[in-house]
Amino acid sequence: MLMQADRSCLLVIDIQDKLIPAIHQGAEVVANSAWLMRIAQRLEVPLLVSEQYPQGLGHTVAELQPLLPSDGAMTKLTFSCSADAGCLERITALHRPQLVLTGIEAHVCVLQTALGLLAHGREVFVVADAVSSRQAQDKALALERMRAEGVKIVSREMVVFEWLKQAGTEVFRAISREFLR
Repeated sequence: MLMQADRSCLLVIDIQDKLIPAIHQGAEVVANSAWLMRIAQRLEVPLLVSEQYPQGLGHTVAELQPLLPSDGAMTKLTFSCSADAGCLERITALHRPQLVLTGIEAHVCVLQTALGLLAHGREVFVVADAVSSRQAQDKALALERMRAEGVKIVSREMVVFEWLKQAGTEVFRAISREFLR
């Protein structure tokens, strides 16, 4: 199955102030998530952002703040977005069967969210170059487990080219000029 812009939602999980400094390749996760967030906005793909216990872990990092949805981030105490009633309600309200996930930590909140969304009948895609954990091994194990459970592991460019579907359109040219060169 291909990702389709009109069937997708981008879900950015817990890229927060007090977490990101400890994350393996954290700057890359932030940059790649921001890149996808900007493209999602251009292609009118809904965007949701979660924050795990923001009172203790801080809010979404400053680099992503200008890209947050107008109604802000979803707060949660559960590790999985799909286990939190408020988050699940916002995800469900979008009526988008495909969820594209970025964020941290790959082996905790991303993994639990991905598996929970699968259990809810969603098509789940995890962007390998936009997720991480404190330890590289935890990320690798998480990606391996998610793949084994039926989550599709993709790259950020796979997402964008599938959302775009074809070259030669004005949208493709604009995205290509700004993001793909």
